[in-house]
Amino acid sequence: MLTAWIGGAQALPVVQYGSPVNYEILLAGNFGEPRPNHFHGGVDVKTGGVEGKPIFSIGDGYVSHVTIGIGGFGNAVYVRHPEGYTSVYCHLKKFTPQIQAMVRNWQYRHKRATGEMHFRPTDLPVAKGQLIAVSGNTGSSQAPHLHLEIHNTRNWHMLDPLDFIGQHVNDSVAPVAHAFMAYPQKGRGVFCNSDSKQNYGFGSNNLQREFTAWGEVGFGLWANDYMQKTYNHFGIRQTELWVDDSLVFSSNVCDIPVEQNMQVNTWGDYEHYLRNNVWYMRSFVQPGVTLPILTDNGAVVDFNKERPYHLTFKLTDFQGNTSEYRFTVKGVPAKLKPTRRNVSAFCGQMFRISYDRLNSIQLPGFQLTVPSGRCAGVHQLAPEVKHSAGALSDHYRLSPTSCPLYAHCRLSIQLKHPVADSSKLYIEGEWPSTRYCGGTFKNGWVTGLVCDLGQAYWLAYDNTPPTIQPQGVDSWGSSRCLRIVLSDSQSGVEHYEAYIDGQFVLFEQMGKTSTLLCKLEQTPVKPTGKQHRFAFMADDNRKNRSKYTCQFVY
Repeated sequence: MLTAWIGGAQALPVVQYGSPVNYEILLAGNFGEPRPNHFHGGVDVKTGGVEGKPIFSIGDGYVSHVTIGIGGFGNAVYVRHPEGYTSVYCHLKKFTPQIQAMVRNWQYRHKRATGEMHFRPTDLPVAKGQLIAVSGNTGSSQAPHLHLEIHNTRNWHMLDPLDFIGQHVNDSVAPVAHAFMAYPQKGRGVFCNSDSKQNYGFGSNNLQREFTAWGEVGFGLWANDYMQKTYNHFGIRQTELWVDDSLVFSSNVCDIPVEQNMQVNTWGDYEHYLRNNVWYMRSFVQPGVTLPILTDNGAVVDFNKERPYHLTFKLTDFQGNTSEYRFTVKGVPAKLKPTRRNVSAFCGQMFRISYDRLNSIQLPGFQLTVPSGRCAGVHQLAPEVKHSAGALSDHYRLSPTSCPLYAHCRLSIQLKHPVADSSKLYIEGEWPSTRYCGGTFKNGWVTGLVCDLGQAYWLAYDNTPPTIQPQGVDSWGSSRCLRIVLSDSQSGVEHYEAYIDGQFVLFEQMGKTSTLLCKLEQTPVKPTGKQHRFAFMADDNRKNRSKYTCQFVY
């Protein structure tokens, strides 16, 4: 049923889709919740803590593609709907036989277990309520559940699934605000006689304490939404900040461009989150933030009169449940401290990057380019360089804490010592864990792409192939299986493939382990009771190859 329209000139209808499950929907997570480096792009539907629950298409359409092992979704099905939307079902255990057959065909044609498989509209049509998969715990899932997303098919914006399936979700509980944060603007404002940010709890909906301020001050809010029948807490759909009778800020978390996902770190107080595991979402828009879900009508409040200012936070969830929190700030004249420009500890130089220009940071043996629009506001950097005798390069860190950028940027590090094969060089990063950052070698430098200024970066060298540990032939249920444990401690496994008697056979990962399993009855190889030749090859990200061969009876 048509209920509303989304978009401007190319508006799309908001339709009421069916439920993806055949029981009452309880949520473990909602759309737009702030997470490090991204918004939660859908809703997490509980499956009772178990795998194997049936999953249904929420509307008519066709399976446009399936992904396996891509982007943390694990096994995922994408259904394209004629209304202009695509629904995505993630962390699945397995697909229906029709979908599985198409997936298996792709895997054998491309000789890969993982990948993105696209289908034609006539290959896998589905109807509303049709079974498409069973739930699981694959990918980056921390526990069994269904992660459901809905996208605008044309521009791939993430949309709130509760605008489409909300009629299947019971919620009569209003959002709750826990505390607010005051952000005096450096050199331009003070709050309670301080120019540092400070937070205050909401002991009630109407705080009796009268706060003081002078000059320009922004505010932020720590709040959560709740629903009956579940202990989980959720992000806030709509926030408004009123000063006296004027609406100065609003957010409506319903339509987020995927390419702006990283801006969650700047709308939210990422620094505070890293220290306290709590998100304060700013009720003002910083320079460089372009999220369309935010509206700033002078949200940094200018306390320039000696009078009381009445502030109200109004919170609303997707069902219209609303709560309000009020406090008063009195304008009291105060002397403002001038802004001091910090200087980097590196050779007395100051390194800053700004959202509105091309930034180039150069240190001995280190070059980083940050184009305009890759960050918000202005970041002050304090580079740290560590020297190590005999190392391929120095270790570089630009910020003592994580400082993510909106997109990957070019980093080049100079090689200090010659190596036998320059193609084996790559950039390695660490914050907090070590990760492969890729890179190509040219004229004594390795250049790769990075997206966090808080990581430490250096050059590494990998000429060691992956480790293949055969586990033999055994039983998996009623099936005869081959098992391999595959690992690589340096640049990481990039690709593997296996053959029996010269025919490709599929190995798939067992859960979240490094064990790979081949069910022989699902391969083209027929049991003969005789010897078969087996070969398994694996390549890492620096093109080092391992090969294991043997014979076995099947």
